Amino acid sequence: MAEAAQGTPQEFWRPPSPLLGQEVVISEAIPTMAEACPRCGTEFLLGSRFCHTCGGLRPEAMASTSIEDAAAIANAWQRCISQVQSAVDGFSWRKIKFPTWLRYLHFHEIKSRVGLSTGSLVSFVIGIACIAGALLVGLLTAKTLVEWQAIQFYRAEWLLAATAAFVAGILLKKREHDDRD
Repeated sequence: MAEAAQGTPQEFWRPPSPLLGQEVVISEAIPTMAEACPRCGTEFLLGSRFCHTCGGLRPEAMASTSIEDAAAIANAWQRCISQVQSAVDGFSWRKIKFPTWLRYLHFHEIKSRVGLSTGSLVSFVIGIACIAGALLVGLLTAKTLVEWQAIQFYRAEWLLAATAAFVAGILLKKREHDDRD
């Protein structure tokens, strides 16, 4: 047996053959290892301990006891979901007393008070949110000139999005018809 010869250098295509007593231990691909990377889904190379794509550690494959444990966890999860669902089904929003001023925040109430169409009001709200985003980007601190320029670029993008939303709101506004025409 040439593989059992002592003192031979390890070749790159063959793993080292450890000796136990006088017998050669044949190491095959470990069957308890997973065959695909859980992070990226790539198949592992034969005998590798790490994924060649993402560098993730190769986990061990599920044994029969771990499959039983996984089934027990799944059953516990299903019981938990059914308990939460039964609690939610018994819940009624009518039991909660909301303040009276909260009715002014309803979408249709705002729509009738402002006098905008639905699309125009949605665009207006998006524009306000983009202006808030531009203001919040200003809270970032810059240590270098490049970082300051990047923050200003982000702020410009938020303001450009706000402008686009406001223009969309203007275009979506329903025009009142005059009888003079």
